[in-house]
Amino acid sequence: MNDLSFAVPLWVWAAVTVGICVMLAVDLIAHRDNHVIGFKEAAIWSSIWIAIGLGFGLILLAWQGGEVSSTYYAGYLIEKALSIDNVFVFALVFSFFAVPDAYQHKVLFWGVLGALAARLVFIFVGAELLQVFFWTAYVFGAFLIWTGWKMAVSKDEEVHPDRNPVVRLVKKLIPTDAKFHGDRFFIRRNGRRVATLLFVVLVAVEATDLIFAVDSVAAVLAITTNTFLVWTANAFAVLGLRSLYFCLAGLLRRFTYLHYGLAVLLAFAGVKLILSETPVGKLPIPLTLGVITVTITVSIAWSLIATRNQPSDTDEQPAGTEAGAADSGETAPAPHQPAAQRATSDKESP
Repeated sequence: MNDLSFAVPLWVWAAVTVGICVMLAVDLIAHRDNHVIGFKEAAIWSSIWIAIGLGFGLILLAWQGGEVSSTYYAGYLIEKALSIDNVFVFALVFSFFAVPDAYQHKVLFWGVLGALAARLVFIFVGAELLQVFFWTAYVFGAFLIWTGWKMAVSKDEEVHPDRNPVVRLVKKLIPTDAKFHGDRFFIRRNGRRVATLLFVVLVAVEATDLIFAVDSVAAVLAITTNTFLVWTANAFAVLGLRSLYFCLAGLLRRFTYLHYGLAVLLAFAGVKLILSETPVGKLPIPLTLGVITVTITVSIAWSLIATRNQPSDTDEQPAGTEAGAADSGETAPAPHQPAAQRATSDKESP
């Protein structure tokens, strides 16, 4: 599989990795006090993360030229778009387990760490497979097309986080308390270490993101198998995932048709990957960027126009609900959770 190839010194890898770790540390320090993150704060942080991601593309432009920079931007955009679907699932998990808003950011922080680790492994394994075995392009391509089709036709299927096999395994292997205990993942009870409900939520988020990591890494590998570009595109897109969640959580119901756009992007990536091993060859990066940009823009605009008369969840949220739950350390219904679903959560939550 022919692809971009340029030398990346070890110190550049080290510098980027250290930079990502520093940004994670800054994010952790900025939100160490378990306060409820509002839309304005989330929007500011989202803007910062997006600016950093876009700025890195400019560094690549000055260092390696337009083709490398455009390839990075294509990977960054498709990963950023797919991360919105992560937000939908995170909202569902938090709603199902009725996680107080003040604790959600901690779960998402460790979730982002897990997401970065999983993606790093998938990137190197996937890139190596594509380079060594040409036929894996057909396998990955078919997988992306199938995933896009499933996303388009199965969006309304009910999801049960507590039925996730990883979550069920953890609950069998580790003694688990059925309540939240502040922001702690573990507590001591009679000299025995016990996992809290917040840890179960973290496992559910990590297990879900593991599935998303396979899709998103495969989609970016369809654009390039250059591990440095794939890693940086994924890393800078995922870094802002936590802020993106708090920024979009109250608007999720308005993104009615976004999943169709994401399905198109996954299918397009699959077709692109398959074509790369045919006489057609790799599709031009400008074409890829154009398809990604137009698809995201149309699907979001279509959703917002179709739901323009619907209020966002944040407009209906009573003030102070989550704060009280956070202070007490008890389980409270998530603000976006329907009454019927809350009753189900009370019965099914561990």
